[in-house]
Parts: sequence; structure tokens; C-alpha cells
Amino acid sequence: MKYDVAIIGGGPAGYTAAERAAHEGLSTILFEKNALGGVCLNEGCIPTKTLLYSAKLYDSFKHASKYGLSVEQPDFDLGRIVARKNKVVKKLVAGIRMKMNDGGVTVVNGEASIQTQGADGSLLIACNEETFEAKHLLICAGSEPVIPPIPGLSDTAYWTSREALQNKELPASIVIIGGGVIGMEFASFYNSMGCEVHVVEMMDKILGPMDREQSEMLQAEYAKRGIRFYLKHAVTGVDGNKVTVKHEEETMVLEAEKILVSVGRKPVTTGFGLENLNLELHGKGIRVNPFMQTSLPNVYACGDITGYSLLAHTAVSEAEVAIKHIAGKADKGMSYKAIPAIVYTNPELAGVGKTEDELQAAGVKYTVKKLPMTYSGRFVAENELFNGQCKILLGEEDQVLGVHLLGNPSSELIVLAGIAIEKGMTGDELRSFVFPHPTVGEILKEGLFI
Repeated sequence: MKYDVAIIGGGPAGYTAAERAAHEGLSTILFEKNALGGVCLNEGCIPTKTLLYSAKLYDSFKHASKYGLSVEQPDFDLGRIVARKNKVVKKLVAGIRMKMNDGGVTVVNGEASIQTQGADGSLLIACNEETFEAKHLLICAGSEPVIPPIPGLSDTAYWTSREALQNKELPASIVIIGGGVIGMEFASFYNSMGCEVHVVEMMDKILGPMDREQSEMLQAEYAKRGIRFYLKHAVTGVDGNKVTVKHEEETMVLEAEKILVSVGRKPVTTGFGLENLNLELHGKGIRVNPFMQTSLPNVYACGDITGYSLLAHTAVSEAEVAIKHIAGKADKGMSYKAIPAIVYTNPELAGVGKTEDELQAAGVKYTVKKLPMTYSGRFVAENELFNGQCKILLGEEDQVLGVHLLGNPSSELIVLAGIAIEKGMTGDELRSFVFPHPTVGEILKEGLFI
């Protein structure tokens, strides 16, 4: 029952850490109380993108005539869409379990609880009435939805993303509280499926820290498609299917069949004995150094539990850094300067590096290069409904500071910009590369020649 590495949480951080630790020859045990893959695979990233892909295809069918095709009365079966989502999730969960088995990782399904730290620094962890000992501990407990203290909400059968993903019947109308990434992705899905959608957001823009101009462009596009937005509106109460919102001195009531709460997520810091370690906290998460070490050197924290970047791809990179450090192979710590952020609406929005708002707030001088995505021949060939935008922010020394893309397939292109930012490339260096033609990715080269 003694291991080199124990991991609490089997999400992207946890299963990545387990796989990498096993690859390094470290005896590894992974505790997961629900299903391998965590929230991302079972209740977040993968299931939402599966639903959104069905919605995207449905949108394409509805506009088939613009591409010279005839599709008579396109329709959908939400039950079958959800069934396919479940099949995709099941397949990927099985894949993770296979990786754990192939690597010799011990997987324990149950609620782990940190007991104490031994005199030699080892960690004792209890689960399913057994006790396990480990030299190193990785805490990858993830996050959970933030439920705001709105009067009447607790007495209402509201949805979070979990309930929305499990639902097999389409609501006629829905009020989405929160216009962030999760809220907008569900707004996109329900709008495509023909629902009446209301999005309520306290800020003066949707999508929080994403590029302001492109967020406003995306909002305008969805407003054309029928979504009603209520920016700078606070929800003051919920009564059954009625949501009361207030803007300055004006109050109004929105009524819908369903209410979806998506105002953000917060680290899970209870339920697994964290209090027994007395770790130093930072905000709502656990404080870590660049190598993901906590205030106890042999205890690491990765993923949403740190409260820093609640993204699956960040969690994966943090886990890789942590295991390299444990194995004595870490040449550098975690870098956060090029973490891509993506909104999988239709069209997609993606950004990496700094935004204009951030640069202005920091007093950094920069140059903006932007042009419609229609400067790419491939984009024109495949997109009839939206012009999109490519925006590149360059510093005084021509260094690439930020790139923001609106239009499909931005999610696949943003990695190119992320590499340029991470490696400290200049605009001249990036445009010197040979981009294949015709591709939408050429828009980055075109943008740099403005």
C-alpha cells in the first residue's frame, strides 16, 4: 500500500499526472470518486462539444441551399443526439481506463480522504476503509459550479450544465444566467435547436476576459439569430419559471420554461481532508509555485483546485510540470503567458495572449493588425453566413502579444498563435513561415502583412 505518487481526482490533471508518473517508473495510485475523466469529460468539455457539433451540422443543413445543396425539412432527434453524446463520453472514459491499466496505475473508485503527514513526510490517505501511503501527493480535485445567492433560486428546479447535458427534452424557452463561455455555448446550442433564449449578464459584455470587439461581434450575430441579451442586468430574484432582473432603476421579469445557472466555477476544497494539511491558500484555491508545489514540498496541486486557470488544457500542462519535478527532470516551471481560451459557439471565438483591454490597463504600447477572415480563400469557400475577424496585437519590438480569432475553425488555428507567443516570436518571424494554401490558417500571415 506504499506508492511513490498518490493522486486525488481523475480529471484531466489527475489522469495526465498518473499516466506521466507511470511512464517515469513511479508507482502510482489514482483516486476518483465518480468517473475517470472528471467534469471535463463527463459533464463539461467533451459532452458540450458533442452536442454543439450536432447543432453545427443542423445549422449547416438549414442553410444548405447557400452551398448549392437541397435538404428538405431538416429535423433532429434530441434523444439520439444525447445518446450519441453518452456514447462518445463512454468511449473516451474507457480509453483513459485502458491507459491507466497499460501504465500499471492503481485506480481506486471511491472518496479519498487525506489523513495526516507522517514523521518522514509521507502522506496517509484513506479510501474505502483502507489506508494508503505515498511519498508525493497531487491534489487534482477540480471545481464545481458557483451557485449565486439569488432569492428564490434554491426553491426552483434550475439547471446547471450537468442537468442541461442530461436533459432529453428540448425546452421551448430558457433563461441563461451568466454570459460567460459556458452560458454562451449553451445559448448557441439551444438557439440552433429553435429555443427562445434569454442571456442575462451582470457585466457590460459577454464572455468576460475575451477580446471585447470580437465578443460584441459574436453577440450581434446571435442577436440577429434571435437570442435576447440583457447586459449590465442583475438577477434579483427567481420565482418558479420567472426571473426578475434589474438594470439601474428598471426592473423586469423574464419568463421561460427552464433556467440555466452558469455564472462560473470554483475550486473544490472540501470533502477530501484538505484541512488536515494546513496548506497555504490563495483566493479560493491552493497556492502553488511554478512547479505546482504547495506550501508542503511533497504535496502538489494541479488544475482547477489552484483557482488560477480553470481550463482542461492548463490542467494537463500543470500535471506534466508537476510529474517532471517529482521525477527530477523539470528544467522550467509552468508558463501561463500563452494559454488559449476558446468559445465553441458557431462561429467559434478563440484568443491567446493579451487583449487590448489588458494592454491598455497596463500602459503597454501596441499595434493592432486586423482584417476579416474572408481574406482567406478557404474561409470564403466554406463560410457563407459570417465574415469573422483576425486580430493580431504586436508590441513596440514587433513581438506577438496577442491573437484573437472569430470564425470557424478558430479553435484549431489558435495553437499556432500560442506557439508564437510562448516562443517570443516577432510578427516578422511568424509570417516568414510557409503556410499551406488554401487554408484558413493563412489568415495569420495575411494579417501580419497589413
